[in-house]
Amino acid sequence: MSSTDEYEEALAEMLAFVEDIPENAEPSNSPASSTVASIDSISTGWGDRQPEGEGEQTPELYYGSVDEFVREVILPMYRRKVGSRGSRRWSAQWWRDAEAIARLEALWRAWENLRLDGATGMSTWWRDHADYHMNILFDPEGPFGRSEDENKPGAPLPYDPPPPGLFHDVRTTQTEEA
Repeated sequence: MSSTDEYEEALAEMLAFVEDIPENAEPSNSPASSTVASIDSISTGWGDRQPEGEGEQTPELYYGSVDEFVREVILPMYRRKVGSRGSRRWSAQWWRDAEAIARLEALWRAWENLRLDGATGMSTWWRDHADYHMNILFDPEGPFGRSEDENKPGAPLPYDPPPPGLFHDVRTTQTEEA
């Protein structure tokens, strides 16, 4: 089985799991409910629901996909030296790892929400979201632990574009549905 087939199979399993969660599922204190909450952000439609109430509008997303967010925010902002001989790892093909996709998607969705808070939104995003998830992604024991991708000090993180059609621009999807 090729690595592309393994990736597609893992992604299909993750999406099938999310699609099986009923939309009216009530939160509880069980471990399963924390799983539901943690995957609420991935692009399956859950995070894209319109708020209840008349006249309420969800602000338009600034970035249309997790890939666009990674290219425009994560890669240029995180200019950490990565490589197999250092203390940080990163994969240019981050989109091959389901955990990485979920964490980066969560970062994107949190950024989209917190950018609207002109007071402390970005500070909160950095402290509570970016620093937390990026440290896990960079960790040699994390999802990119076996990656040998590297960059030069001060250079953006390595990047290979995902296969066409893997990440859709949700702004155009939302516009078409309206």
